[in-house]
Amino acid sequence: MINSWTTPDRPGEPLDEKLADRYARRSSTLRGAVRHRLVDRALGEHLPDARPQQVLDVGGGTGVQARMLAERGHHVTVLDPDEAMLAKARSSWLPHAHDAPGSITFYHGFGEQAPRLVGTGWDAVLCHGVLMYLEDPAPLLRVLAQCLRPGGIISVLAYQADALAIRRGLARDWSGALNALHSPVEDNSIGTVSRGVDRALVLRIFAEHDLELVRWYGVRVFTDHLEDESSGDDFDQVLQAEWEAGRIDPYRRIARHFHLISRAGQTQTAR
Repeated sequence: MINSWTTPDRPGEPLDEKLADRYARRSSTLRGAVRHRLVDRALGEHLPDARPQQVLDVGGGTGVQARMLAERGHHVTVLDPDEAMLAKARSSWLPHAHDAPGSITFYHGFGEQAPRLVGTGWDAVLCHGVLMYLEDPAPLLRVLAQCLRPGGIISVLAYQADALAIRRGLARDWSGALNALHSPVEDNSIGTVSRGVDRALVLRIFAEHDLELVRWYGVRVFTDHLEDESSGDDFDQVLQAEWEAGRIDPYRRIARHFHLISRAGQTQTAR
């Protein structure tokens, strides 16, 4: 998905070809469904469905979020450097391609190459589940800010640096909880090394590019520790509880992810 996927035992080396399969399986769990549905609901509040939007999804992986947006009529370009991820995204979209009001286009490449590969002037730029795999997210964030049109929005989803220990503790992983209290780095369930991201840092970088915070949400307040549990008959209630908690303090501050949406000024220029 990005240019610095690493494994715990082979830092700096690419993951094996099974990453896309592991990622797809995780997306189908209760936790995965909650994440994608909450993010889609938030995007629905800030992307007008009445007019199709041109959306760039950087690190779009297997295309789950892109499909949700395209099915609502938007035109999405997925940019991802992992060929296996893109292959899964393409194969998942084919059954819907002729019926959905929107569209999805796929490009192979890194987010830092976005202006050259897919251009600028986007109505919306998404960067979901990417920053936590970068040692320094600042360069990518600066590039993505330059991809927006004036008045466009940017949507970022990442692990909260100051809430990493919550899941470990709820799962009774006491050594993991202790480690997370003192380090932003962790090994995660798909075999990669990930990091908590400082929400304030993201906002500072966006402010440099005339991007103003519109709203931020917490994602997975109650369900993050449920590992591979599947969705049940109570999924709608779970989703509503997560949605309401993720919009208010103190609950959103202890969620696994923060999801922030910022908007470019009407006179924004690339810097």
